[in-house]
Amino acid sequence: MNSEEVYAMCMEFPYAQATFPFDDSTLVFKVGGKMFTLYPLEKPNFILVKCDPERAIELRERYPEINAAWHMNKKHWNQIDLTGSLSHSFIKELVAHSYDLVMAKLPRKTKDELNIK
Repeated sequence: MNSEEVYAMCMEFPYAQATFPFDDSTLVFKVGGKMFTLYPLEKPNFILVKCDPERAIELRERYPEINAAWHMNKKHWNQIDLTGSLSHSFIKELVAHSYDLVMAKLPRKTKDELNIK
């Protein structure tokens, strides 16, 4: 999966925004101002996604391409190796799970501002 594919995949989600809040080389996808995917452009072989803590452990045990995310809360964030054998559809499923977790936690005010029902 290349940079253009990662960008297109993440921007397919409603209200998604691509930002650079940390530096010029870490692309952060947000919804309602909250991060759901990080993509380091200088090391484009992986992405970071939020994950339900129990599912995160299960995924790490099952897939060698999925590890605890470096520099993030390892309970809630996974690092996904894009050069391994994981299918594009499975990676998109993991990104969608991250997006859904973030959307579910958005404050009512933010949802109202975005006109999210």
